[in-house]
Amino acid sequence: MLSDNRPIRIVAAFLSGGRKPTTIEAYTCDLEDFRTFVKAADVESAAWTLLDLEPGPANALALKYKDDLIGRGLAPKTVNRRVGTLKALVRTAKTLGLVNSTLEIKGMEAPVLRDCRGPGTDGFRAMLAAIANRSDAKGTRDRAILRMLFDLALRRGELVSLDVADVDAARGTIRILGKGRSSKETLSLPDPTKAALKAWLEARGTRPGPLFVSLGKHGTPGKRLTGRGCFAVVREIGRLAGIVVRPHGLRHAAITRALDATHGDLRAVAKFSRHRDIRILTVYDDARRDVAGEISKLVAGD
Repeated sequence: MLSDNRPIRIVAAFLSGGRKPTTIEAYTCDLEDFRTFVKAADVESAAWTLLDLEPGPANALALKYKDDLIGRGLAPKTVNRRVGTLKALVRTAKTLGLVNSTLEIKGMEAPVLRDCRGPGTDGFRAMLAAIANRSDAKGTRDRAILRMLFDLALRRGELVSLDVADVDAARGTIRILGKGRSSKETLSLPDPTKAALKAWLEARGTRPGPLFVSLGKHGTPGKRLTGRGCFAVVREIGRLAGIVVRPHGLRHAAITRALDATHGDLRAVAKFSRHRDIRILTVYDDARRDVAGEISKLVAGD
């Protein structure tokens, strides 16, 4: 790989280009992990540790890093994302004429998603009950977060990227930038969600800026709540409710609940969950109904 000419800061160039804040956060986290692995002084130096190598040694280093991630017991999804970050970094460098090849290593084969049920409706209600007596700003914010994640089946990236300007209180709607979308779409808010969001806005104030802000424990007070912060909030409420849960688990629970309520109407639920590929919902539907178990009973003659 080419190494003599460094006209730009490659990490800054890689993170620019209109990427969403959640994407930048994930890439930054991945690059920091790689920096630790190669024992570089900063992420820029870590990037050039890779980019300065010829194609063969560069792939060997990336493969060694992948093996280290696997050795740490990280989930296949995490391993693949971090390897993918390096591959994307090198692609950016190639586009800019800084290197002349790309990384060719493959990610891990991820296991098929099996449990799509999440904590269930009862688990969600237990979480609401766990903070029902909280009237402070944090309790008010956290109720709104739970409602948004469950009632609208939001992904945490969709939630933390929301701004106050995205809320139309008069119409009872909110505009979100969905996964893989280039423009925002408008979602109607159910009454319980509107009430929770109204209470949070009264506590937060309607000044412009991020809708959900950190209140100190999981980030800088007043700054946008990060994906990690959202994860920590949900995990802590789950602990209070006596269950283990993550933000995406609430989305799972919402989709399963929607399938139950619509008697398995995949097309209707796909609109609710904003899945582009309706086939993904068959995994949720199978988990909800235990199709294999039903067929087994038929075969056994029960």
